[in-house]
Amino acid sequence: MKIVLLGPPGAGKGTQAAMISGRFEIPHISTGEIFRTNVHEGTPLGKEAKSYIDQGLLVPDDLTMNMVLDRLNDPDTENGYILDGFPRTMVQAIMFDEALEQRNESIDIVLDIDVEDEVIVERMSGRRICPDCGETYHIEHLPPKIHGICNLCGSELIVREDDRPETVLKRLSVYREKTEPLVDYYAGRNILTKIDGDRDSLEVFREIESILEA
Repeated sequence: MKIVLLGPPGAGKGTQAAMISGRFEIPHISTGEIFRTNVHEGTPLGKEAKSYIDQGLLVPDDLTMNMVLDRLNDPDTENGYILDGFPRTMVQAIMFDEALEQRNESIDIVLDIDVEDEVIVERMSGRRICPDCGETYHIEHLPPKIHGICNLCGSELIVREDDRPETVLKRLSVYREKTEPLVDYYAGRNILTKIDGDRDSLEVFREIESILEA
């Protein structure tokens, strides 16, 4: 089962991907993970990607594609995979389809986790992170026992720059411009299913689970 997860930042793709991975025993693959692994291991692809990352530049589509395809050659993808964060643009989507066609493969289903912008801003701007142990909280949904203090190590919690409302709105704007067109692209191929992400994560997963089992 080959799955692509779409949805704006803060929609809960990572949470759902982890649960899908556990339930159906297929790997959760993100471009962030692929970049980190290749850079850390010093692979030729990783070294090339690092040359762009160190300059603050986006990794080119063809290089990103090669890294993804290289990851899909690993044995753990034999029964399928969940792609989270890729493809991000129409160019990547078309390149990926062409590459899969050459391998006599195709994506089985695209799940679009749909969440309103206002909900995402509330979710992300309420997040608090422990800079020392990495524990994550939310001021409304998962507050620490003592306001602003990590339950585990007692460090003062912080707001990541990516979670500030103004930054979240910018990220959403980029998503709507660059990635949202993929919704229509995959819908036109009759492999897209929309999921209401404005619900509890377990409720969202139960719907996804029933769709994938069918």
